[in-house]
Amino acid sequence: MNDAENGTVFHHPQYPTSDQQQQGYKGTGGGVSRFITPGGNPVDTSNPAFPIYHRRFGNPSPLGLLGFGATTFILSMYNIRTRNITHPNVVLGMALGYGGLVQLIAGIQEWACGNTFAATAFSSYGGFWLSYGTLYIPFFEVSAAYGSTAEFASAVGIYLAAWAIVTMIFFIATLKSSIALSSLFFFLAVTFWLLCAGELASSVNCTKAGGAFGILTAGIAAYTALAGLLTKDTSHFKIPVGELSRGKPNE
Repeated sequence: MNDAENGTVFHHPQYPTSDQQQQGYKGTGGGVSRFITPGGNPVDTSNPAFPIYHRRFGNPSPLGLLGFGATTFILSMYNIRTRNITHPNVVLGMALGYGGLVQLIAGIQEWACGNTFAATAFSSYGGFWLSYGTLYIPFFEVSAAYGSTAEFASAVGIYLAAWAIVTMIFFIATLKSSIALSSLFFFLAVTFWLLCAGELASSVNCTKAGGAFGILTAGIAAYTALAGLLTKDTSHFKIPVGELSRGKPNE
């Protein structure tokens, strides 16, 4: 703290000076060992069984992208009628777990990291997969509430149209990010609109086309996730994502 009269700076014996922060520090006061962590705070090892750390956050984006991409891939394979599969029910486990819960957790982690866009996107699509799962889980009786299959299909079409609009908003927000991320949301919007048309028009061809674009979207998500995993600390090489920003990052 500062002495208001003479400007003298005092340092607590257990906490580091600016020089000690760069070199590492071990205090002796009270018998408590303290070292400076990557986050710039002391590590409290007074209780070895439960040490208190303050670390930098990792990058949650690859987790969110893989959760979204893998689930989208499975559903899209069903939409193109792979091996004559016409019911999407097997994807429910992925929708509730990996695409839903895990992606929602990634979104919460992004909030903590200060990334508003990623937090909003991952949390939104985590909610999408959770809500999508309820459409086909008998317990919720969503489909049973409709008088006919055509009426249920129309309702699902409107549901998909809403998500297409949400995705277009995200696409606009990526125009200063990277080609990979912008492409992801562009093709995802196309996927939603085609699936929407397939439900509203009862068109198998539109649904299959939506499935094809969904597979493309899943591939882009996997590529973007890999780009986030291949850091200079963990990989011998990196892959490009196509930088779109202009000028300084804070402009």
